Amino acid sequence: MKVIFGQQTTKVKQLADLIGQDISMGKYKMDDALPSINQLSQDYKVSRDTVFKAFIDLKERGVIDSTPGKGYYVVNRQKNILLLLDEYSPFKDTLYNSFVKRLSTRYKVDLWFHQYNESLFNAILRESLGRYNKYVVMNFDNEKFSPYLYKIDSSRLLLLDFGQFDKKEYSYICQDFGKSFYRAMAQLSDRLQRYRKLVFFLTKESKHPRETREYFEKYCADYHLDCEVIESMEEREVHSGEAYIAIRQVDVVEIVKKSRAAGLTCGVDFGLIAYNDTPAYEVIDKGITALSIDWKKMGMMTADFILTGNPVQVYLPTEVHLRGSL
Repeated sequence: MKVIFGQQTTKVKQLADLIGQDISMGKYKMDDALPSINQLSQDYKVSRDTVFKAFIDLKERGVIDSTPGKGYYVVNRQKNILLLLDEYSPFKDTLYNSFVKRLSTRYKVDLWFHQYNESLFNAILRESLGRYNKYVVMNFDNEKFSPYLYKIDSSRLLLLDFGQFDKKEYSYICQDFGKSFYRAMAQLSDRLQRYRKLVFFLTKESKHPRETREYFEKYCADYHLDCEVIESMEEREVHSGEAYIAIRQVDVVEIVKKSRAAGLTCGVDFGLIAYNDTPAYEVIDKGITALSIDWKKMGMMTADFILTGNPVQVYLPTEVHLRGSL
């Protein structure tokens, strides 16, 4: 058996994962004896000590056990889950923690980030085919569907977040970046009417769906508000009487810094709305108002899909977290 071990983790860990995958995919069933240390050493071209330590690793996970005369055998069929997210952000922590907390130790979650890189996304999926019991995937694009996703049994695949593509055969937990955003803005209309202008900060390199911009402009037109969409704050100052909407946390911080340099008070001289709530927004100044889906709920619903296998097709609503910045 030719196996190429990578450099990202030890051979022991990689071998333990390979054996664990064979168990989770049914090659070895409950109470089945595993091949001997000598046999696996020959099969994988590794030392006997590496195999022994891999067995210890699996034993500590509760997947296998050993008895004198019987050798090593399967006691718990571990389930392997691929969790492929777009990029790290604080609210993804909330999603991940609520997800894994709901699962038992029988489930091993491999977390990857594709950074919106289509080639990397496809490579990760290509290498993962047939290796996992369930696949939880944030797509690299809101409208484009990777052909590798068609190769995964639809009952094993859950799509998260992005979803402006044909997905009727698949389970999904997505957010609506258009109409739901508009409805959330409408809830803030009384406060937004205080400002002479709304400014939507959306960088050119942002992967955030452009339909949010379209519904922002529609909202401003419907409510007769002057508006502007900007791509950079480099040459833009924060002005009194304006309210700002920023997608990224780094941009929220930049607006707050510029306002302080100008002697302006958030929530008094100007307004600020963030997209995707994080714990930091509760403590910046008097709190930053945020529009966000419930990322904790998304994580819990994702775990329920893994645990029950029941299909799910839902769009989570965009909620308003009103704080002192508006």
